[in-house]
Amino acid sequence: MNYSALRKTLQAGSIVFGSSAILLVFLPSLFIDLLGLESSDALDWSMRMIGVTVFALGGNMWNNASQGSNARVGNVAKIMCVSAAGLGVLTLMIPVELTWFAYVYAAIGFGFSLSYLINLLRN
Repeated sequence: MNYSALRKTLQAGSIVFGSSAILLVFLPSLFIDLLGLESSDALDWSMRMIGVTVFALGGNMWNNASQGSNARVGNVAKIMCVSAAGLGVLTLMIPVELTWFAYVYAAIGFGFSLSYLINLLRN
């Protein structure tokens, strides 16, 4: 495993997740509109709850990348590899006509998943 690259990928993912979390918490309707969904009070509230959770995930990713052992970094990277791919797939399964933002957001998820996979397999 290329632990240095995995740490950098975790840190970059943490920044992306942290940015998404801020958008979800403070501007959920914008995020919803960018995905092509119809905004509602219930969906806005749900996105804010997700934003708080994503912020915590981003913080844990940064913390594990910065302070964790190589074994921990490898384990977190395996989880994030699957999670990032899942995020990409679920984004493409939004039950509305896909927007440019949905395609970009899915591509970001797949890109992170690929980075994790490559660096998990590298020596």
